[in-house]
Order: sequence, then C-alpha cells, then structure tokens
Amino acid sequence: MIHEIVTPTVGESISEVRIAAWKKRDGDLVKTGEVLLEIESDKASVEVVAESSGKLKIIESSQDMIPIGKLIGQIDDSIAVPAGGTPPPAPATKSNGASVAATTNGTHSDSLSPSVRRIVEEKNLNPSSLSGSGKDGRLTKGDVLSAISGEAPRSAPSIAKPSTTSHQETRSLQPGERRVPMSLLRAKIAERLVQAQHTAAILTTFNEVDLTAVNELRSKYKDAFKKKHNVGLGYMSFFTKACCLALKEIPEINAYVENKDVIFHDYYHVAVAVGTDRGLVVPVLKNVDQLSFQGIEQGIADLAVKARDGKLSIADMSGGTFTISNGGVYGSMLSTPILNPPQSGILGMHNIIQRPMVVNGKIEIRPMMYLALSYDHRVVDGKGAVTFLVKVREALENPEKLGLDFINGL
Repeated sequence: MIHEIVTPTVGESISEVRIAAWKKRDGDLVKTGEVLLEIESDKASVEVVAESSGKLKIIESSQDMIPIGKLIGQIDDSIAVPAGGTPPPAPATKSNGASVAATTNGTHSDSLSPSVRRIVEEKNLNPSSLSGSGKDGRLTKGDVLSAISGEAPRSAPSIAKPSTTSHQETRSLQPGERRVPMSLLRAKIAERLVQAQHTAAILTTFNEVDLTAVNELRSKYKDAFKKKHNVGLGYMSFFTKACCLALKEIPEINAYVENKDVIFHDYYHVAVAVGTDRGLVVPVLKNVDQLSFQGIEQGIADLAVKARDGKLSIADMSGGTFTISNGGVYGSMLSTPILNPPQSGILGMHNIIQRPMVVNGKIEIRPMMYLALSYDHRVVDGKGAVTFLVKVREALENPEKLGLDFINGL
C-alpha cells in the first residue's frame, strides 16, 4: 500500500510552508515514527514523522513555498524494513556511471538532497569544488545555484530600471560571495522588526538595579530549590514577577494601539526572547501573575528547550502582552531593545557588573545591572515608562515584595 506524505497544517492563518530539509533520502527504508523532514513556516518549524514503515519516495524537495496539503512524498509499505534497521543507501553515481567525488568538507554525494544531486549531475559539477552552507557543511540548492551564477559568463550591461518595490534587485555574485535564502523565520523576524520601527513611536528609558538582595536569596536557596523542583532558581523568575507588579501599576504598558483605540489586557502573558540557531524567537509564558517562582522557572526552561529544538507551536508563540529580553547572557552591557509588535513595551536586561556604589554614605562594591525599557510613546508617556522601571527596580532591591513563595517548604 502507498501512504501519502503531505505538508501538514501548522496554524489556522498559515496557508504555505517551506521544506527546510529532508532528514531521509529518496529510496531510504524508514520506520514508523522516524523523522522524515522538517517543515518551516514564518512562525515555527515542525518535524514530519513517518506514519508507516516502508520505502520512501521523495516527490517534492524544492525549498520554494508550497501549499498546505500538497503531496510531497510517499511510503510504500509493501517493501519491508529489515529488523536490524535501515541499511545505508548505495553511493550515488553520475549519469556516466562514475561515483561523484567527496566534497572538501567530507560530505559525499549520498548526502545531497535529490534536487541538489539533480542539478549537480545536469550541470556536470564537481561537489568537491563547492562550499556547503547547510548543516554539517552540506551543499544546499542555493549553494549550487550560486556557484552556477558565479561561473556563468556575464551578459552585456543593461540600463537599470527604477525599482517599484522596497526589495533590492538581484545582482550577479562576485568571487568570494554566495547567496543563501533567508529562512522563513528569519524573514518574519526582519519583517516584524521593520514593522515595529515604521508603525510605533519607539523611545527607550534606562535605569539601574542593585541585585545584592536577589543574589543573596539565590545563593541561600538555589541548591534546595534545585533539589526540590529539579529546575534552577534563576534571575528570570525575579524579573518576571517584578515586571508583573509594575505592569499592574502602569497598565498602558500592558496594552497596544489598534487604529485609534487602545486595547488593554487584564492578563499578563510575558514573552521571553530566546536565541536559537534559526534566529531569535519569542515564546510566551501565559498568566505569569498566577505562577509561582517554580512555575515561571519551569515554564521558561520548557519553552527554551522547545525553541532550541525547533518544536515551538503556534500557541507557544502567540498572545504575548509584554516582552523580556536578556541580552546579558551574551555579555551585553547596554542596548535599546525593539518592540515586539503589537506590544507597547519590552524590558532589556543586561550584564551584571560589580561596580562601586555609594550606599548610606559609604562606597561599596555592588552587583549592578542596567535596565532598558523601550515603549510605544503613542500610548505610554515618559512618566509612565520611568515609573515602570522604578517599580521594577524597587521590587528587585526589596524582593519581599515579590512574595518569595519558594522559601516555603525548602
């Protein structure tokens, strides 16, 4: 029996996706549950697994946009899979019967996708002369097309026509250049960043916070917290709770502009920026005002793992009312974060630096962090933005205001 593989539904508003990579090769014997390919939308990546065992036939390998529900492959279950596992495929050969040489980075032609192998054979290219930009140095379709473009003789110059769009015109590549298509996620990030700059009146205000009290609490309780809850007691739970308190005081930062109206939220869904190999993603922790310290830390840890594994769902990425970005984990000293549309506020955390501070008339060395709040000035006034940061600072320097529920039972 032939089982069809079609592009899956990944969200109500998404009608097209792109094949990021086939994890199996055409003709491979696959088992039920094995990952066949990765599908990429503008919001998340989804793995497609085999729903039956048998021989795989890849029908669609293009990285162009394809509609939801399109047939992209088949599995023939009449061909049994050996109990010992899937045997390695025979080395691919060129049309003249000779084996294609290994590439300089150790990738052989049997690791090429069907579309790349077809172009290499049609154009009689030697993969060993090409540089791969894919995972583990594999050649992608873009690498091969770029190589072909660079080798082709240049046509006579033509008079450039004025562009009617905001996109740059495609030009011929120069030696030492290569063209790599943007991932859908990266393209969406770029689109939203430009959207934020064009639609909101973004300003940033700064403050600093002394984290002495927070550090003392973490040092005293982090081992017992880790032992009891199997998750670390980090800074994010303190900052998330402090922001929640401040949002209740300054509700316009937990709102957004829609036409000539302001939409206020009476709930607190905090988006947490997470850096991944695919780019920056911002999963959302829902109803943080109802979560304990342990609930916040566990929730953030779970979202971070899903983000780095490319398994965030549309629900994980939707509904945020405010964002926290921790550039300090990368060593950032000071920055001006960009709003996450349509939200009206984003808090930037930074590196913790031991600095001399005057405390009660004496100079002491304290762990200090600069805080940055970028906000939409259409709905948030300067007074509200400054007050918000002051409230966050006061809560962190006097953490008993945060409830400290984690102390009970430790």
